[in-house]
Amino acid sequence: MKDYVYDGSFEGLLTAIYEAYYRKEIPNRLVSQDTYQISLISQRILIETDEEKAQKVFHSIETKISKEALKKILYVYFSDLEERGTYIYHYLKLGWKIGQEVDQYLGNDSVLRIHQIYQRVNKERHFMLGLIRFRELQNNILYAPVEPQYNILGLVAPHFVNRMPQENWMIHDLRRSIGAMYNKKEWVIGEVNIGGEVPLGEEECRYQKLWKSYFKHISIENKRNIKLQKSNMPMKYWKHLIEMSVDL
Repeated sequence: MKDYVYDGSFEGLLTAIYEAYYRKEIPNRLVSQDTYQISLISQRILIETDEEKAQKVFHSIETKISKEALKKILYVYFSDLEERGTYIYHYLKLGWKIGQEVDQYLGNDSVLRIHQIYQRVNKERHFMLGLIRFRELQNNILYAPVEPQYNILGLVAPHFVNRMPQENWMIHDLRRSIGAMYNKKEWVIGEVNIGGEVPLGEEECRYQKLWKSYFKHISIENKRNIKLQKSNMPMKYWKHLIEMSVDL
């Protein structure tokens, strides 16, 4: 058995899928190098990322399966699950046999698994679009801390580029120490390490106090429904919401 080990990038994964096809091999697993653990029963095959090969696979998915299938595997890739590459590989193998109707085969384990992971990632993306709260820093940059379960910065950043094209902003994934940064022209994702609390601007501090006071006064104590709040907005997302701060 062989384990295909790629560099962790989406292009690297597509390159590994390309190599499996043209080498006429069926790898046991396709695993990112940062999560790979040496196996006593599998041979490690290191796959070097090749942009041209990756682009060929990308185009093949779009034309021979569907754009929807491409979207699904991209979301599954952003799930950061250790076996995401293997799941995507088996889904695409079936897709190239069946074509655009592959997503109707929910009785197939590979298809069902892709759909389930896609739905979970998409659900969190939807939550984040409504829950991200920006704070204005002393340097006039808008800053939003988040701690998503999945690696979804690349899925939410385009929304805020369209929504706030005239602002400098950063969405900081504290769990992964990465950030989506926008400078009014383009956005990138890179490593971010901020020691301690970020310095809020004076206007932002005043705004937060006003917002907390407003939220506190419109909340009717005997009508508060914590159970319903948790149902509509899981507690894991409360930490970075100004209105849910413990000092209300």
